[in-house]
Amino acid sequence: MKLLRHIGSMVCVFGLFTTLFVGIPWYVIVADNPVIPWWLRMAIFCLFGGILLVLMTLVLEQKAHKTSVEESLSAEVDYNILLLNSDVIPGREISEILGLVQGHTVFAVWFGKDLSAIARLILGGELTEYTEMMGIARASATNRMATKAVKMGADAVINIRYMTTSVVGTAAELLVYGTAVKLS
Repeated sequence: MKLLRHIGSMVCVFGLFTTLFVGIPWYVIVADNPVIPWWLRMAIFCLFGGILLVLMTLVLEQKAHKTSVEESLSAEVDYNILLLNSDVIPGREISEILGLVQGHTVFAVWFGKDLSAIARLILGGELTEYTEMMGIARASATNRMATKAVKMGADAVINIRYMTTSVVGTAAELLVYGTAVKLS
């Protein structure tokens, strides 16, 4: 899929540059003859065909990714690890600090959900599309952090913090980090 997406991107860029930097100047120079030559038609076909190929591969990748995310989130995560946002564990002692663990993800919603969120901005109410997006992002990032802590041999992750930033448009990065520790 990735290869098809890259091919589609290259074909689209080729079509775009040929159309803009060769086709339009040619058409301006030969404006009295409105017949569009075969190479310009092919460049326009490449432009739109490349866009279509990229969109189709992204839809297929998104569908596969969404299925895997839903499966991983629906499955109970039983790491046998304690996750806390405090730096002390009542009744337990920290025997060893293993180091910083983190997990992060960048999420965006589908354009259709963006449109419905814009309507909700005008009419008022909770932006459920973004609430759902951030919930999935938070669970995904937390799972990644916990997996890293388990690989380090940690019994707990303490002092967990979440941080979000806007990447572009309505895409948001969610970072979760904490300190992996061994308990006695």
